Amino acid sequence: MVIKENLLYAMGASTNMYSAGETIFSEGAWPAFYYQIIKGEAKLNNYNEEGKETIQIIIEDGQSIGESLLFMEKPYPMNAVAITECEIVKLPRKAFLNLLREDAEISYEMNKCLSQRLYFKLIMTQNLSSQSPMLKLMALMDYLKSFAKDQQQYSFKVPLTRQQMAGLTGLCVETTIRTIKGMERALMLRIEDRKIMY
Repeated sequence: MVIKENLLYAMGASTNMYSAGETIFSEGAWPAFYYQIIKGEAKLNNYNEEGKETIQIIIEDGQSIGESLLFMEKPYPMNAVAITECEIVKLPRKAFLNLLREDAEISYEMNKCLSQRLYFKLIMTQNLSSQSPMLKLMALMDYLKSFAKDQQQYSFKVPLTRQQMAGLTGLCVETTIRTIKGMERALMLRIEDRKIMY
């Protein structure tokens, strides 16, 4: 979802810079702003009791962060953390909700964005119950590739690190690496310059 920056600024938005690893918002905080990445990459994550990270989603240029919580009176159930240096536009919650009420096209685009994220969660939830690391990784790569124009085998460069793939699928990094190597041997994917081609 990309709301034009000039419109966000006209509604009272400001720009913030975040360094890699810096927290944008924390689990338990109350949603007060609409966040849209101008430049950079961020993740929504949680940590279990042992400190193991689970990545909910990775967000990049032009995408919004945690906007679904702006419609509820509930605290964030996750953290938002910059993966790279990020430039982010921040619009107060009230102004964001007013914008959606006033502009049907932006409201429609926001619904599309929320639907896409819900679809991703449903796909991943179905496959996280599987005991097979290969099925979990295939589900993630199939979902990511579904948005690519070229659907031929080995045409899609997976835009995630092994660690990010592990975090998104609930696998440990070692299992992810071992499974990807097995998938390469089975000709299900290729590895070119350390990048996964699916």
